[in-house]
Amino acid sequence: MSEAPRYASVKAALDHAAAAALLVALLPLLALIVLMIRLDSPGPAVYRQRRVGRGGRVFTIYKFRTMAVDAPLLSTEVMQRQGRSPLTRLGPFLRKTSLDELPQLVNILKGEMSFIGPRPALPSQADLNGLREHLGVHRLLPGLTGLAQVLGRDDLDTSTKVACDARYCRELGFALDLRILGQTFAALWTGRGNK
Repeated sequence: MSEAPRYASVKAALDHAAAAALLVALLPLLALIVLMIRLDSPGPAVYRQRRVGRGGRVFTIYKFRTMAVDAPLLSTEVMQRQGRSPLTRLGPFLRKTSLDELPQLVNILKGEMSFIGPRPALPSQADLNGLREHLGVHRLLPGLTGLAQVLGRDDLDTSTKVACDARYCRELGFALDLRILGQTFAALWTGRGNK
């Protein structure tokens, strides 16, 4: 049985404290990435994009820019199916290592995201968002990483991703979060499922 009710406030406090500490500790790395992006291609270093968060509300997510400034507003999965690759020269490295996700520490500090939860979808991903709403997934804050990410990430189809999200909702607890965190580092090391 899930320990979600009593765990939620502890999880929020841990998220806030860890995000603040990491932003301070990683400041030199963040500054270096900003410089490398600006030297690599024209445009801002940080990319802002609308995503669907808790309760189905749309918020602005922050990422290091990995695509050309004129890239279409489509998911990575859709662009791959269409044979598009609008990545910058630095983009594949930032994505493979997930360094492009580091600015989302700010989203966590703002209370818009958590370290662990369902990854926030684009508003245009109507099928995924509809399934999440139906299964109650939108009651949680979206995460920097989540169960679907450690079980396959971009290799999973929509229904499998949402099934993972729903399972996370049902089983939410400290032990599961620790397991996902450990598996996230393993997935980052191998680059499994990251496109």
